[in-house]
Amino acid sequence: MSVRKQNKAYLFVKRLLDIVISVIALIFLIPVTLVIFIIDRFGDNKGPVFYKQKRVGKDHKIFYMYKYRSMIVGAEKRLEEDPQLYQKYVENGYKLPPDEDPRITKFGRFLRKSSIDELPQFFNILKGDMSLIGPRPIVEDELKEYGDRVDKFLSVKPGAMGYWQASGRSNIMYPERCDLELYYVDHASLWFDIKVFFKNIVAIFKADGAF
Repeated sequence: MSVRKQNKAYLFVKRLLDIVISVIALIFLIPVTLVIFIIDRFGDNKGPVFYKQKRVGKDHKIFYMYKYRSMIVGAEKRLEEDPQLYQKYVENGYKLPPDEDPRITKFGRFLRKSSIDELPQFFNILKGDMSLIGPRPIVEDELKEYGDRVDKFLSVKPGAMGYWQASGRSNIMYPERCDLELYYVDHASLWFDIKVFFKNIVAIFKADGAF
């Protein structure tokens, strides 16, 4: 599968915008992080503020993606040790519905529904692991869903906001998700990024497929 080369000017502007927007966002996140830190000192929420997970980035590079923690401490181990839960996780597009996921805390459900849990990814954007707009970064187990198109999928930086998210997010499962993500790869441009950005904003306010 051939990989589409992106325009250098577009990539330069995209990276510049990523840096400027992420710096501003991270400044505004300081009080948000402080509030979440205080909430995470008590009850079922008790634990670290941030959660990091290995994801596959551009050109197969592995990186840690950051989120505000929405699950109990040791959530991944609990998933791996429960074969039925893990099978349901895979069949559901590598996610679990929040009302069936014993790992998510009550406060975590709010963070996910509002998409606040995703905000620390501005740190990944500033580092250059991710872009504001691009296909969502996936875990290694999901690579098989892309088959012989995986190199094409990984030919661009993953994004905090993507065309799949803008189109319905967790309501859209594999293999349709692959088609949407690869559609972005084929049509990536500054104007398409702007369109995807505003479609994501609408989806966030509608909480469309947010879990």
